[in-house]
Amino acid sequence: MPRLRTVLLVAGTALVARRAMRRRIQASPLWPMPALDEPISGRPRARALRLLLTRHETVADGVAQLRLEGQALPAWEPGAHLDLVLPSGLIRQYSLCGDPEDTSSYTVATRLVEDGRGGSREVHEQLQEGMEIEVRGPRNRFPLAPDAPSYVFVAGGIGITPILPMLRALDARGADWHLLYGGRTRASMPFLEEVEKLGGERGRVTVVAEDADGRPDLAGLFADRAPGTAVYCCGPEGLMEAVAAALPGHCELHLERFAPHTSADGNGPFEVELRRSGRTVAVPAGTSVLAAVRAEVPSVSYSCEQGFCGTCQQRVLEGEIDHRDELLTDSERDDSMLICVSRARGERLVLDL
Repeated sequence: MPRLRTVLLVAGTALVARRAMRRRIQASPLWPMPALDEPISGRPRARALRLLLTRHETVADGVAQLRLEGQALPAWEPGAHLDLVLPSGLIRQYSLCGDPEDTSSYTVATRLVEDGRGGSREVHEQLQEGMEIEVRGPRNRFPLAPDAPSYVFVAGGIGITPILPMLRALDARGADWHLLYGGRTRASMPFLEEVEKLGGERGRVTVVAEDADGRPDLAGLFADRAPGTAVYCCGPEGLMEAVAAALPGHCELHLERFAPHTSADGNGPFEVELRRSGRTVAVPAGTSVLAAVRAEVPSVSYSCEQGFCGTCQQRVLEGEIDHRDELLTDSERDDSMLICVSRARGERLVLDL
């Protein structure tokens, strides 16, 4: 009996020690080095869904609309977008333009960018009806203000996609709104027929096709607008800059960008210490942190390279960040950055990488 008790005692002690060791290693994979918080690189920003592509159709010159079906899909509000994980692994963001009340499907549309980085071409040429597509979201960084006295919308081409559900919602509740919808030609402007029908005979929609009408009159659009008017703009960067320049001070501007915002300054060189890797890399002027880091750590996670998807998010241990993304919340910006677009405000950053 004494021998049996000794065996049981030793076995029990070994089991407890083994469990304690497992917990300690899980807390810090580099143990016995001091534990650091788990890095956030590569974490998915939303629960992934596998949806069936049931419709892939052309709705304007160079514009494809996708209908993705599932069951009891997460709710969304006008202005929201989805992340599509394409078969190649690329992640691209597309605004939802369907009906928020429809919980069985999501609808998005995308323009083919001839000189782009391949995402839109893959959507147009490789996605086919019957395929399963992984999506993440929805997320909304372009929400519709619920109680503005009036609304003005400026959409450039495919920029109509996040705005269309807003128009439907405002029209249903009888709100005061006006839309300026511009494009290269009428044939290139998706959902034009529905937009003009929403405008009706009350002159709420102004369509400007550049080949026939020239440039839009932004000064006239904003003339005599009531204080507090909510102005929403989505389209090319040049259009958004023009809207911002013409906007009266008593209106509230909301922007949805297709590309990362660039800063007028702060593009100079700096260095980044990779604390976990024990390396320091130089980031030359005009080179992204991601590109510089990948030269040393090729396995670092990334996808969109435009500051939208969040795949490259890294925890920042030291240094001041020049945030240039359209994704992170204010609390996330306190101690993390998207290294594909954001930079240092000073001469040095330290990443938990």
